[in-house]
Amino acid sequence: MTDSSAATATAGPATAAPATAAPGTRRRPARDALLEAAARRFYADGLAGTGIDAITAEAGVAKKSLYNNFASKAELVSAYLDARHQEWLELYRARLAKAGNPKERVLAVFDAYADHANFAYSHGFRGCGLLNAAAELPVGDPGREAVRRHKEEVEALLAGHVAEALKQSPRETAAMAHHLAFLLEGSMVRAGLEGNDRCIREARRIAAAMLEAR
Repeated sequence: MTDSSAATATAGPATAAPATAAPGTRRRPARDALLEAAARRFYADGLAGTGIDAITAEAGVAKKSLYNNFASKAELVSAYLDARHQEWLELYRARLAKAGNPKERVLAVFDAYADHANFAYSHGFRGCGLLNAAAELPVGDPGREAVRRHKEEVEALLAGHVAEALKQSPRETAAMAHHLAFLLEGSMVRAGLEGNDRCIREARRIAAAMLEAR
């Protein structure tokens, strides 16, 4: 869901801003620097394991700058989750633009997850950043709801492409999309444990075979 093998994967998470800007250069806005630093630290160390001091130090800004841009750590976490969502959507749209038919559009969702796995993470790939964050948040927390909405959007995208590819009834389309979504998320969890995209690529092959069988 966004630190999130295609050309897009080379973009990866941005590196930390230096504490002082080089002469003649413009520093990024503090909010951007803080959000990028938080994204790296939250993904590598978890929400609870990342303190405000670690984020401001990596961003190269004063602690006051954080509270000038985010009312609390919870608000920073919310911004991080939204950024991860937007990051994944960008990966998906890039893959979708290359898909030539409905079947390829279904598989583009799997490819976007594989691209996420292949970013150059400073501490290695740890699976879906959104699910990792949700696992740390209590039931009813707005952050968990944000993650749930992201996953529902992914399933809805799958359903739309399945409907195009298979021309089935709405009920059959929904069932297939649900199955593919579970396959996708399960592969992402296993990929996070293994630290690579192998399980996601295997899930893609299974999905392709399921579409062919229909």
